[in-house]
Amino acid sequence: MRIAVTSQNFRTITGHAGKTRRFLILEADARGEPVEIERLDLPAGLSLHDHHGDDHPLFTRGLDAILTQSAGQGFRTRMARYGIAVHATSATDPMSAAADLAAGRPLPAPAPHDDDHGHGHGHGHGHGHGQTGGA
Repeated sequence: MRIAVTSQNFRTITGHAGKTRRFLILEADARGEPVEIERLDLPAGLSLHDHHGDDHPLFTRGLDAILTQSAGQGFRTRMARYGIAVHATSATDPMSAAADLAAGRPLPAPAPHDDDHGHGHGHGHGHGHGQTGGA
């Protein structure tokens, strides 16, 4: 199983999957510990929130899943179109969370207010968590 982990610091699982530009790419199976095979540090303009083409670098990695601490419904829908499952969790350790995911063990649930922080595309405020907005 190939898993991308949203990780702005390359050490912990971070949130805001659509705006993340740093990902750990892990290879894991049900029998062993995940192995880091790549780090993506994408330039400005290549977050999935900003880049809308089919040529995004994540789509060429053969991913099965994305692990994150938060992702909106639009992000989940877009990833599903590419056959990538999105798993939001409150876990912070990429390796243990990826091992749990690959083994089919449940992940700790994400914080309720972070998992789907619905918002429109007026991003001038930057602090719209907990608010609902049009899509």
